[in-house]
Amino acid sequence: MMSLSGKVTIVTGGANGIGRATCMQLAKRGAKVVVVDLENDPAAESVVSEIAANGGEAMLIQADVRSAEQMSGLVGAVKSAFGRIDVLVCNTRTEAETAAFAELSWEQFERQLTDELKAAFEPTKAVIPTMTEQQFGRIVYLSSTEGRDPTPQHIAFGTAKGGLDAFARYIAQEFGPYGISANVVAPGFVRSHEPLMISDEESRVVGSFTPLGRIAEPEDVAGVISFLAGDDARFLTGTYTPVTGGLVME
Repeated sequence: MMSLSGKVTIVTGGANGIGRATCMQLAKRGAKVVVVDLENDPAAESVVSEIAANGGEAMLIQADVRSAEQMSGLVGAVKSAFGRIDVLVCNTRTEAETAAFAELSWEQFERQLTDELKAAFEPTKAVIPTMTEQQFGRIVYLSSTEGRDPTPQHIAFGTAKGGLDAFARYIAQEFGPYGISANVVAPGFVRSHEPLMISDEESRVVGSFTPLGRIAEPEDVAGVISFLAGDDARFLTGTYTPVTGGLVME
């Protein structure tokens, strides 16, 4: 297993689903994990407790990733505790506006774009000075295949994810010379993960159309994130990886 020993990783939205699985995999590979959650969620506390019980090192920080002030405070707390920041995983889950374009208001559309992009912009803005100073950093953005493959009534969410994909490429281009990579992981259907939560029967049907025969588990996505966080991915930046079992192919 690829080692992340000593790496300091920040995972936003780390309490549940893909975020939780990512925290656990990063810790298993030796990383120090900072779990970021908006609310005082017992699930987030349990992630930290489980990592510690397995001999790892983790801390929980409650913060709104859309707030520049709170992200600055988060970076200060992480550097005070661990001295550096090596990896940022932007996994904050925004609630999807579900409406056809004909019924969608500008206010709904704008809110989706703002929430999605600020959830990437502010954490990135906060960690970039430290990563630039270190001449090293790995940033992984959680997107969705809906940014490229439209889903009915998800025009706001899909457009926001498409914006996130473009944002990641610009970060990759601007900060590559400083040893900082930025890559996108785009899940499709993932069991127990919004916004595409589906029933067991729907999972079976979708899986039957998927070359690998099933939909993703959170751990499947977390494995790709962990790879991009490590040294084996040192020459990858600006990439877009759909994690769909072949349902979507690049």
